[in-house]
Amino acid sequence: MKTFLAAAAALFMASSAFAAPASLTVHADRPGPTINKYVYGQFSEMLGTGIYGGIYVGEKSPIPNTRGFRNDVIAALKELKVPLVRWPGGCYADEYHWRDGIGPKDKRVTRLNTNWGGVEDPNTFGTHEFFDFAELIGADAYINANMGTGTAAEAAQWLEYMTGNQDTTLVKERKANGRDKPFKVAIYALGNETWGCGGNMRAEYYADQYNQWATFMKTAQQPGPIMLASGDRSGDWTDFTKVLMDNRRAPMDGISLHYYTVLGDKWEIKDNATGFNEEGWARVLANTLKMDGYIKTHDDMMSAAEKKSDRPTKKVGLYIDEWGTWFKPAPGSNPGFLQQQNTIRDAVVAAANLNIFHKYADRVQMTSIAQTVNVLQAMILTDGAKMVLTPTYHVFHMYKPFQDATSLPIDLKTGNYTFGGITMPQVSASAAKTKSGAIVVGLANLDPHNAAVVSATLAGVKAGKVKGEILTGATMDAHNTFDKPDTVHPVAFNGAKLANGKLSLSLPPKSVVVLTLQ
Repeated sequence: MKTFLAAAAALFMASSAFAAPASLTVHADRPGPTINKYVYGQFSEMLGTGIYGGIYVGEKSPIPNTRGFRNDVIAALKELKVPLVRWPGGCYADEYHWRDGIGPKDKRVTRLNTNWGGVEDPNTFGTHEFFDFAELIGADAYINANMGTGTAAEAAQWLEYMTGNQDTTLVKERKANGRDKPFKVAIYALGNETWGCGGNMRAEYYADQYNQWATFMKTAQQPGPIMLASGDRSGDWTDFTKVLMDNRRAPMDGISLHYYTVLGDKWEIKDNATGFNEEGWARVLANTLKMDGYIKTHDDMMSAAEKKSDRPTKKVGLYIDEWGTWFKPAPGSNPGFLQQQNTIRDAVVAAANLNIFHKYADRVQMTSIAQTVNVLQAMILTDGAKMVLTPTYHVFHMYKPFQDATSLPIDLKTGNYTFGGITMPQVSASAAKTKSGAIVVGLANLDPHNAAVVSATLAGVKAGKVKGEILTGATMDAHNTFDKPDTVHPVAFNGAKLANGKLSLSLPPKSVVVLTLQ
C-alpha cells in the first residue's frame, strides 16, 4: 500500500506542471431524474469460464463453495451491490432450451455450445441455479428468452414455470425441482441481436414477431416483468429502434442497444488487452466516447415516435444490455472464450461510460457490462482456486453511490487530450445526489500523461467537507494478476479542497476519482 501511494504521489507531482484547466458546475438546484440502479447491471452468458469455473464449480469442488457457487466470487459481487444479472445470453440464448437445465443434474442433457468455443455444455447450471446465484449476491434477474430456435409457447411456458403461483402442471414441476415460491423475473427479453446471431432478421419481421410473442407472455407476477425488445447494434444502426417504436402494439417497456468498444473503425480491428501503445489508448477511448452520440440519436428518435403516438404510452426505456471493451483473446486461451486482461484503460472506459449513462438517466434505464467473470471486460478473473479483482471492478465499487441517486445536471468545460489526429475531451464527469443527501461526483482523466486542474462550483448546495477515492496506475496497461492482485486498486484521494463554496482538485493522468461532498 505504501509503495503504491508513494508512486501515485510522485506521478501526481510530476504531471501537475502540465495540468490543463477545467471548470465544472454541478447544478444541485436543478435535480434531474433518478439514475436507475439497473444501470449498474451485469451480464453472465453461458460462455467460456464465465459461469463454469468462474461462478459455479459444483458442490464437490475443492474450491470453497456454497451449493456449488464460489464463495470468493459471491462475496466480491455482494460487496459490489450488483442490482441485476442478465442470463443465459447473448447469442447463447437463442439456442438455449430451458428444459435442458431443470431437474436432477445427472439426468440433464449435454449440448454443444456452437457460439462460444464449440465445447460441451452439461446444463448443470440452469434456471434454478441462476436464480440461486442471483439471490446469493442480492441481484434481480434478467432472463433472455430464445426467439431464434425456440417458440412463443416455449417462452410463455418458461415464464409460467418461473413465476406461476397456481396449481398448474408447470408450477408443480417447479416445486418438484425444489422451488416452492415463484421466482421473480425483473426483465424478460424476447430474442437477442435478432439482426445477427439471433436469426438474421429484418427489423420489420422482428417487430411482427415481437408483437406476436409478447401478446402471450402472461404471468401472475405483480408487477410483471419489464418486457424488452431486441434493438440495434451500435448507434449508427437505427432501423430496429425506428421500426419497433413505430409498430408498438403489444407491451414493450424497453428496446436494447449493443455497443462494444474496439480499436478500429471496423469490428474486426481489435487491440491487445495489454502491451498496447498510446495510439491504442487514444483510439479505444475515442471510440468509447461515441456512446454519447449513439444514445442521443436513439433518444431523439424514440422521443419523436412517442410524441406522434396516437395512444397513451409510458416512456420506452433504452436498455444497453451489452457494452464494454472487446480486445484480442488472452494468448493461449480458447479464442471462443473471449478471455482478456483488464487494465487501467478499461477502468477509464468504464467510468466514461457510466458518466454518459448518468447524463441520459431519463432514457437509459438499464445497462449490463459484458461480462461479470472471465469474459471480455470482466469484474473478476479466476484461475482454478485463484481470484483477482480487476480495475473495472474497482470503478464499479467506487461508483456504487450513484445507484438510485438523483442525477444532477453539470456544465463541464475541459481542455482536450490529443494524440496524432485523435482529439477528445480530457475530463469526463457526472454528478448526483444520494438518498442521504450527499453529493457524489465521478471524474475521469482520459489523458495518460497530463493532470487536469478542475475548479468546480456547487450551485444550490453548501458542502462542508469532501472525501474521495482515486484509481490510477503507473502505466497505461497497469493491471492486476494472480501474483500481484493489488497493483491497481483504489486509495484515498486527499487532493480535493473546499473553500468559499468552491471545489478545486487536480486529477492525475489516467485516473478515476469519485468525490463525496456533505
